[in-house]
Amino acid sequence: MRKMNFLTLVVFTGILVATGAAIAQMTDKSFARGVVSADGAIRLPSNFRTDYVMLGAWSVAGDADTGGAVGLHVVYAPRSAVEGYRKTGKFPDGTVLVKELFKGKTETLTTGEATSAAGPAGHFVMVKDTKGRFPGNPLWGDGWGWAFFKPGETTKTATKDYKGECLACHEPVRSTDLVYDYAYPILKK
Repeated sequence: MRKMNFLTLVVFTGILVATGAAIAQMTDKSFARGVVSADGAIRLPSNFRTDYVMLGAWSVAGDADTGGAVGLHVVYAPRSAVEGYRKTGKFPDGTVLVKELFKGKTETLTTGEATSAAGPAGHFVMVKDTKGRFPGNPLWGDGWGWAFFKPGETTKTATKDYKGECLACHEPVRSTDLVYDYAYPILKK
């Protein structure tokens, strides 16, 4: 009888472990689905303009990312990420942030001097990773995946190493998880 109980316990434990592993694997497969591949490659989501929420926009004079002209940066995130942030003050694991860059066209209008989008200048994508899923991958670290895509590109990132190409701009806001959250009114409760 003891032998049978022990065997039952071993089999039951094995089933629990296998089930737990399967759930963990499913969870990782669903991590930033459609944006992050199994090896950590990041792509620009095709639906960010229609399915994401606009967090806010920036106008940057002398913008290095747009060739030294005035640049416009428009930032988007999934609605679920906004809701999660508003509840906890942090972006949930798997959050995708997209910053769309435009060259600016400045002209004098009847309302005064105005700058509008004149053409694409690229996209930045950040993906929240609370588990450190891609150790050794130079696009991942400090709790995020980092990528820049040149205009028209959606799968081949120009970024080679986030530490040398992305982190310096975000370092001033390390205390807010490397995101300039103060510029995004929708995140406020």
